[in-house]
Amino acid sequence: MNYFETGGLRVCSIASGSSGNCYLVRTDNTALLVDAGISGKRILEGLVSVGTDPQFVSALLLTHEHEDHVKSVRVLSKKIDGLKVFSSMGTWKAICDKLEKVEHYDTFAGETIKLGDISVTSFALSHDAAEPIGYSFESGGRRMTILTDSGCIGEDAHQLLSDSQLMVLESNHDVGALHFCRYPYSLKRRILSDQGHLSNEAAGKEICRILRESEGEEIPTVLLAHLSHETNFPELAFTTVQNILAEEGYYIDRHVRVAVLLRDQISQVFLV
Repeated sequence: MNYFETGGLRVCSIASGSSGNCYLVRTDNTALLVDAGISGKRILEGLVSVGTDPQFVSALLLTHEHEDHVKSVRVLSKKIDGLKVFSSMGTWKAICDKLEKVEHYDTFAGETIKLGDISVTSFALSHDAAEPIGYSFESGGRRMTILTDSGCIGEDAHQLLSDSQLMVLESNHDVGALHFCRYPYSLKRRILSDQGHLSNEAAGKEICRILRESEGEEIPTVLLAHLSHETNFPELAFTTVQNILAEEGYYIDRHVRVAVLLRDQISQVFLV
């Protein structure tokens, strides 16, 4: 999709990975950011490069307080006039001592808020953070959902993914690579736990479940996200998911479209 094409709900990854995350979700009338885990300079330049004036962004939605998701909250609040920051109360309590002048609003899992012409529904994540939440976006009858930084997928999150025409889904690590990498044992256990991160295999199994339950409806698009620099790479994530799908009789481009979001490159703009 052309960066400057208009019309409809669309999403772009400015950064996606264990070293920093930021996504743009927008329509012609509303622009939102999800997380700000890279430098403010990169975010602002990234917005301009995909045809979005930073001053057009009305809200920043935070998933949790880890640095690779909140690094530039203060900078963006200073650079973007009237920027509203949304997060769970738990997330805000973990970072608010450094962000006294930021215009903050609480949201919670299960709540739906209206931001311009986009309805945003929050849902619980399972991660080692203070009240982490993910977000699902609906506009014009189209839905997309972003789910990363979760060791497992709850039923509410699964339902929102199933209802989405496009989903950004964590595919953080290869389990075998994680076992043999240089991480300390405690970190490996954390990543593999139900409060850690979804593996390539877990992402593949979730896509299979969604397809089994979809009964041949519209072909969804899945963007594999939040890949680890140490224990994954794009070709491995894609191939693992492709093989898991094939084992259950599903094929990429026939039953589902799959792409991989890169850590250090701005993605194309995907129309939902």
